[in-house]
Amino acid sequence: MAPDDVSALAGQAIVHRRPLVAIIGGGVSGAAVAYHLALALPDKPPAITVFEPRHEIGRGLAYDTADPAHRINVPAGRMSLLPDQLEDFLEWIRKNDAIADDPGAHRADGVLFPQRQLFGRYVASALQPLVEAGIVRHRRALVTDVSRDGTFWRISDSQGGQTFADYLVIATSHPSPSTPGNLAVLSGHPRFVADSTKPASLDVIRADDRLLVVGNGLTAADVVASLARTGHRGAITSISRRGLRSRGHAPVPQDPFGAFETAPAHSATDLLRSVRYAIAQAEQSGLTWHAVIDQVRGHGHVIWQNLPIAERRRLVRHLRPFWDAHRFRIAPQVEEVLDQAIAEGRMEVLAASVASVRREGDNINVVLRRRHAGTVERVYDAVVVTTGPAHGGILDSQPWLASLRNHAHLQLDPTGLGIACNERSEAIAGDGKGDSTLLISGPLARGTFGELMGLPQITEHAAFVAGELARKVEKALKSR
Repeated sequence: MAPDDVSALAGQAIVHRRPLVAIIGGGVSGAAVAYHLALALPDKPPAITVFEPRHEIGRGLAYDTADPAHRINVPAGRMSLLPDQLEDFLEWIRKNDAIADDPGAHRADGVLFPQRQLFGRYVASALQPLVEAGIVRHRRALVTDVSRDGTFWRISDSQGGQTFADYLVIATSHPSPSTPGNLAVLSGHPRFVADSTKPASLDVIRADDRLLVVGNGLTAADVVASLARTGHRGAITSISRRGLRSRGHAPVPQDPFGAFETAPAHSATDLLRSVRYAIAQAEQSGLTWHAVIDQVRGHGHVIWQNLPIAERRRLVRHLRPFWDAHRFRIAPQVEEVLDQAIAEGRMEVLAASVASVRREGDNINVVLRRRHAGTVERVYDAVVVTTGPAHGGILDSQPWLASLRNHAHLQLDPTGLGIACNERSEAIAGDGKGDSTLLISGPLARGTFGELMGLPQITEHAAFVAGELARKVEKALKSR
């Protein structure tokens, strides 16, 4: 059922008390669970409450940005709230003439990379009829505490409200990046940006500032593109331990290549060997590495499930930076900005880490430890941290999550990528058993399900979680 059809669910009579499903987090992960759950039970939908402080459900941190330099990293034709209708977003764009004021969204090959906020509008527009019909309740508040109260989950929020839910879904985002310890001395510096995802955080950077960006991933690319749009012309040094920069998309569309499901690897070494072999074969067929990595992504769940925990940890520890650089590609418009800055000599990408920092007035003296090349000292006017989410700190990132952990309802996944859950996406409690009333949706379930950071996988997983919930709710209604 397409987003425009959901208004038909309004006015359904509910004979018995409906089970209440509470979803903490109204970004794409949480919004998609609410959307697919409502559609899965059109005759007797459960009561659904989404806790999201933003003014709309569906935007979240990723798609709430107003910066026109921020663009989706996946072609619009592969972005969709509906896993079985991959062009739904593209059709919505055409129907609403949504990029009429964004000519830069068009690429020469016809592929669209619109501004990121547009996808947030699309998801929000799909949820709005459900909110207006009263099927989904948008609670504009932050969750402050969650506890067990008999058979219910008691959820307290920043507006002083309390909600008692039969089922609870955790769909929050990863915690903000943690400031590297040796940069703590910069706390209070007027041009030290510890979290560039905060609105207007880059406004402190002046046009001629010499800038150090700590991190080389997607967020770093967004920072450079945003500053270029506002006229920054100072020198930029972008560093990461391996000097890996986010890659762009293939020059032409390609079908995924490789067979990773038929004989899944059972070790990180075997997986790496098979990927390299597939890339060599792809090149002989006139394809690029992009096709192989796309196949690995598509087969990610099977690959992950066949790896022992120890091998998953090896992958995370040694190969995740390489995976992130190749899997999470930057939009062509952003890639062009970075390429131009490098070609003009205004930007350098180094394999380095921060050895030491000292302040001299507003100047920031940094000693960089270059990989296999000794140290070098540089002077900067500004420093921006873009090291990515602090995955391992998720359960300490918010008091209510810490409380659930302290009461043995949650535990960290052994890979350190998120929250431990089973194959039904049920949170694994302290006793090692899954809790049928507590589910994890989105990237926080990555340790169990593998690749859950890209939008297509996020919506697929959300639809799966919604299906699990629908079966639980139907069973509960039948037992009454």
